[in-house]
Amino acid sequence: MSVSLQKGQKVSLTKDNAGLNKVVVGLGWDSAKRGGGLLGGLFGGGSQPSIDCDASALMLQNGKLVDQKDIIYFGNLKHVSGSVIHLGDNLTGDGDGDDEQIVIELARVPAEYDRIVVVVNIYQAVQRRQSFGMIQNAFIRIVDSRTNQELCKYNLSDNYDGMTAMIFGEIYRHNGEWKFNAVGQGTTDPGLGELIRHFL
Repeated sequence: MSVSLQKGQKVSLTKDNAGLNKVVVGLGWDSAKRGGGLLGGLFGGGSQPSIDCDASALMLQNGKLVDQKDIIYFGNLKHVSGSVIHLGDNLTGDGDGDDEQIVIELARVPAEYDRIVVVVNIYQAVQRRQSFGMIQNAFIRIVDSRTNQELCKYNLSDNYDGMTAMIFGEIYRHNGEWKFNAVGQGTTDPGLGELIRHFL
C-alpha cells in the first residue's frame, strides 16, 4: 500500500520491500487554469502558454555534485553506470498520470553515490514569466518496477508563487537502506545550470 508523505517526511524504500532493485520515479503536474471573467476574455479567454517542466536527477557523492556526467536530464538521458535512466521530456504536462519518469536501478548505483536528488525546473521560466504558482497537482511518487506498485507519493501543496525551480525529493542510502525524502523546496533559479549550484 502506498504511503502518502508530507513535506520533509522520510520513508524507507527497501526495509519492507525485500529484493527491491529497480524503482520508477514518476513526476506529474498540470497547468493551473486561469479564470475566464472580463480580463480572461480580453486576454485570450483564460488560456495560457503550456508550461514545460524539465525533470532531472542529480547523482551526488557525499552530498555534492562532482561531475557534469552525474546530471541525468533530457540532454543526457542515461548515467554512464546505466543505473539511472531518464525516459524523456514531456513538453506540456498535459494528460493524467506521470509526465516524466526516471528509472533508478538501486543495486547498480555505484557505491560512491550516496544520494540522488530529483529536481524540476520550468523551461525558459523567466522569458515566459512562468512559475510554479501557475502549476497545480504536482507530485512525485516512487513505484516498484517489479509489480508496478506505488510505494509512496508526495503531493506538493505549498504556495510556490514566484518559484521557477523545485527540489522535489531525494533517494538516498542510510545504514544499508535506500530511503526517500519528500523535500518540496522551491527556488528562484532560472534554469538547471543555476539550480545545480545548490549541490556544488
